[in-house]
Amino acid sequence: MSAPVVPPPIRTDQSNAFANNTMRVRLPAIFDETLALNDDYPSSIKRRVANLRDAIAGGAPIPRPDNETAPDSAEWSRAIEEQRDIVTGELAWHKAEWFFAETYAYRRLIEAVRWHETRRDPFLPKKLEELHSDALWDLVARACRPLDSSASEVRRAVEFALWGNRIDLSYALSSQRGAEISADDLLVDERDAFAAYLAQLRASQPGLRRRSPVYIVADNAGSELAMDLALADCLLRQVADRVVLCLKQDPTFVSDATVEDVWMLLREMARRGGRIAALAERLEGFWQSGRLRFLPHPCWNSSRFLWNLPSTYSGAFNAALLVIVKGDANYRRAVGDAVWPAHTPFADVVGYLDAPVLCLRALKSDPIVGLPSAETAAALDRVDPAWRVNGRRGLIQFKPQSWKSQAVAVAG
Repeated sequence: MSAPVVPPPIRTDQSNAFANNTMRVRLPAIFDETLALNDDYPSSIKRRVANLRDAIAGGAPIPRPDNETAPDSAEWSRAIEEQRDIVTGELAWHKAEWFFAETYAYRRLIEAVRWHETRRDPFLPKKLEELHSDALWDLVARACRPLDSSASEVRRAVEFALWGNRIDLSYALSSQRGAEISADDLLVDERDAFAAYLAQLRASQPGLRRRSPVYIVADNAGSELAMDLALADCLLRQVADRVVLCLKQDPTFVSDATVEDVWMLLREMARRGGRIAALAERLEGFWQSGRLRFLPHPCWNSSRFLWNLPSTYSGAFNAALLVIVKGDANYRRAVGDAVWPAHTPFADVVGYLDAPVLCLRALKSDPIVGLPSAETAAALDRVDPAWRVNGRRGLIQFKPQSWKSQAVAVAG
């Protein structure tokens, strides 16, 4: 079977209304909020952020990184040159591939607030507000309640890890829906296939489980990260010898998880007492023994798609027991941030990975694959024209290991 051809990635021009609105309206508003929540920033930083906001809102040309000696400057210079080869005319904020433009906009913000010099997370005030919210701890308490079987615990952990992705501090439309679910919200539910794979793992030789870890590509801090840690705990107790949580190197997308966010959350879990503190104690024990790792890497802040990660990561992923891809932005990274025919088989699209892949995502952008039929998308368009972007619907998609890896054919 030949590899599917990836459609061209979404662009920030008017060919995609949501991407264009993100650059013109949503991102500038996020930068304004960042300034408001960090009112004690020096005037020089405030001016830099305001200039960046205005440049993005107005569709100004995209510059190279200011600090050419920053650790990731070579990576971003490479990405900019690739974009210049793709775009006709001058590369600009409203004239570029969206995944590149959005990730680089946050990189420019991090540069504007001089993160690499101060290590002050510009999004910390919003993260702290969620960390101390009743909604987060009610969710964690529900995730810690005992169930009658290990299989039920896994099903719940997967479900909660999905709906935790709704709580995205960069996107109020999704966050305000909360983590409550209705049956109609879940467009694809492949937990049965995933459970069958886990049963196969339990029956396998222990040596198999020791050779390869489970990778969780994390998305948001706060509620979602808490549910990811609960899922990691479940997998470590039942089937996996090791779990690696892949984290952002630098703060980005407002609430995306860094290693600092993990430890902040674990400290607060321990302070809560009861079953929540017991969860934190188990997780820290797993970390101390090396069975649980928290690994930040700049590739998760980059504009690279999943098939184009550094060789150290791609090799590790191909040999993994399981790769769990969390959230909307990472889904875009996995499918090339393109508008596919929505019924394109999920396993075809992520067949470039040898390992089993589980994607858990609340829909906050246009890319989607794996729907039951072409009519599914058409029916959703009729009842809810914003179903792809409003954060209501979710996906639990699983590709088993038996699927043979294929090279991704990228449209020229």
